[in-house]
Amino acid sequence: MTKRLEGRLALVTGASKGIGAATAKALAAEGVHVVLTGRDVRALEAVEDEIHDAGGNSTIAPVDLAEPDGIARLASALSGRWDKLDYLVISAAYLPTLTSVTQIDGKQLSQAVTINVLATQSLLANFDPLLKRADGARVIGLTSSVGAAPRAYWAAYGSTKAAFDNILESYAAEIEKISKVRVAVIDPGATRTAMRAKAYPGEDPQTVKPPEAVANRIVELLVNDFTGFHRERVEG
Repeated sequence: MTKRLEGRLALVTGASKGIGAATAKALAAEGVHVVLTGRDVRALEAVEDEIHDAGGNSTIAPVDLAEPDGIARLASALSGRWDKLDYLVISAAYLPTLTSVTQIDGKQLSQAVTINVLATQSLLANFDPLLKRADGARVIGLTSSVGAAPRAYWAAYGSTKAAFDNILESYAAEIEKISKVRVAVIDPGATRTAMRAKAYPGEDPQTVKPPEAVANRIVELLVNDFTGFHRERVEG
């Protein structure tokens, strides 16, 4: 069976579970060597085992995106082994407790800003050189509808996702004329993940699509490619 993305290299954040893990496995199935990053080493190893058992290739690189120099160390490690990065998939995110604006916990908001906003900027800044060395690298950012459409009790998360979207789209505009790097912001919609279960504890998980549906759409997007900034919501 032909592997449509053979020989490419991808870095997937939040690769230990959910959409990140599913995307890593889907990319590996198409011939991509996937660098799996996240905080949970055992979970990353489990994903890597699945990839290898299926005949794919991956490397685990445990990193806490909240560490001040974590992303810089990750970029240094990758640049020491590879001379380019074809795909950067930003899937990691932190969901604070859903509550009214007046009751937002400052520590949780700070964590959300760190993971959802500051880490995103740091990933782009540190991996920009490797992305620009690839022949048409692609950045995929996983967002949420509450970033563009504010909703009651979602301000702590939604505001960071609005900033996330802004950073990615601004980066896309900045590099459009000077490189072949292109950016896509993907809203996965209702998806069967631990984060979704935390936000909707009474929901039957079988009523929403599995993370593999989003992962497959991301793979198809990369296979078919896009030539400018791309945004879409994955329905299903």
